[in-house]
Amino acid sequence: MEEFKNLFEEIQSSIVADTFVKMTFSKPIRKNDGLRNVYVRLVTIQDQQKFQFTYRNKTNDVVKNFSMEETLEQIEDLLMNTFRAAVVFTLPDDIQVFVSKKKAVTLKKVAPSFTNKLPETHDRPKEKRAANREYLFHLGVTDKDGNVIPKMADKYRQINKYLEIIESLINGVKLPKKIQIVDMGSGKGYLTFALYDYLKNDRHKEVSVTGIELRDGLVKYCNDVAKKCGFEDLQFENKLIQDYDNKKIDILIALHACDTATDDAIAKGIVANASLVICAPCCHKQVRQQLKGTEQESPILKYGIFKERQFEMITDTIRALIMEKHQYSTKVFEFISNEHTRKNVMLVGSKTSKKVDTKDINNKIKDLKNQYHIDFHYLEKQL
Repeated sequence: MEEFKNLFEEIQSSIVADTFVKMTFSKPIRKNDGLRNVYVRLVTIQDQQKFQFTYRNKTNDVVKNFSMEETLEQIEDLLMNTFRAAVVFTLPDDIQVFVSKKKAVTLKKVAPSFTNKLPETHDRPKEKRAANREYLFHLGVTDKDGNVIPKMADKYRQINKYLEIIESLINGVKLPKKIQIVDMGSGKGYLTFALYDYLKNDRHKEVSVTGIELRDGLVKYCNDVAKKCGFEDLQFENKLIQDYDNKKIDILIALHACDTATDDAIAKGIVANASLVICAPCCHKQVRQQLKGTEQESPILKYGIFKERQFEMITDTIRALIMEKHQYSTKVFEFISNEHTRKNVMLVGSKTSKKVDTKDINNKIKDLKNQYHIDFHYLEKQL
């Protein structure tokens, strides 16, 4: 086909001239197949130039490297059988490729999108830290062959993002040889199992993980899965967070513990002098219920959705300040995109030996409370 010949010549010429940037495929013919896009770029592997294809599926990415000859074959196959559009990005021009339903190919040159090339390094695909694990099958995230069940794709992404965050956090604090972790409000245990498996089997750490959960059915279910997976140092207990009395906690986790349960968990971590306190706060009711009449003082608070967000920020800011008062370095960031869940803020405290100005922090807390007519913050009372 003449247009394919012209396309291949353009690609080969851009390689020779060192102006090739990348190529993308879009508009899949069969959306139900799960393949959304394909991205092609140059990489150097063991001093050899290759084309790296990243196949972006609904639930995972697959990366393959090809020679020039293999690449041209792949491009033709993708355009004839899988996609209706592609773009070859080069420094002089962008070459737009369109494929009709009758397989007719047309090319169009437009102004370039890039002024510089991408680095020709062998960038490995983002590591899936929870790939092909037995516990994922027992928890209903994957099928028996290890494939992610489509409706659990968001949960699978959340698990991997969580482990990515954990990896960064534990590298930044000093932990004992045997690490005691408590996950308060562990629920069905997706993230609890993932953390145990990652630290024990990937990082080869000596860990003991306890999940605290009020719902007895979930506790029995999770203990059963832990037994099936041979996770001897992972256990789940049926109790209230405030009733947990083990003072030996190195990492305290509370993800989506509702309302003041988050404060109960933070307090346990602070009292135990935990190296890490990791929270994803949820349902900020305690402070919000004290805020009466503030709508008249601030136009922002007139609207319900803004009011809700404002008091979430106030509640978590005071939490962070209280943690700082107890020698924790704090940060607040997005846990996972709003696309997957609205409960996406993570508050982390890392224990430091740095001296703090408690008087200054107390003044900041007092000013916030005065500004929004807050009588008390539950976490203050717990400490």
